[in-house]
Amino acid sequence: MPQDVPKTSPFRPADREARKLARDLIAAARFASLGVLDPETGHPSVTRIALGPGPQGELLTLVSGLAAHTTALRTDPRAGLLIGEPGPRGDPLTHPRLSLQIEARPVHRDELRFPSMRDRWLADHPKSALYIDLPDFLFFELRPLSGALNGGFGRAWRLGPEDLT
Repeated sequence: MPQDVPKTSPFRPADREARKLARDLIAAARFASLGVLDPETGHPSVTRIALGPGPQGELLTLVSGLAAHTTALRTDPRAGLLIGEPGPRGDPLTHPRLSLQIEARPVHRDELRFPSMRDRWLADHPKSALYIDLPDFLFFELRPLSGALNGGFGRAWRLGPEDLT
């Protein structure tokens, strides 16, 4: 009979390096993969979304009310977000990426903070000027609850919300 192998976590404790890497990934991201639960089937669904910082440093996405992921977020605000892209060379799995568990909260046009969010968004995403003022578009604030940071082979951390903002 094989001996029991002690179970050890592959995750390191959050430290300065992990916090900086996670925050840098978030700050640089202009798109991400969003995972939601389809309200009709309960199955996971993944889509690509635009992403960017708000005027207070909050994490935002601008979405159409007609999109399936918007319906999903309105039904269940829990979601997953994957940030980070492979570099031009090497194994894609050696490049840093951050998987976040988030809570999405809608920000509607009549909220006082909407105009400043709109201005900041357009500064980072100028092409969205074509649709940002259409009546079905709204922001979701994506509040990180926890994160799993993979900094490359053998470098993984679990992060809390305080590590990510």
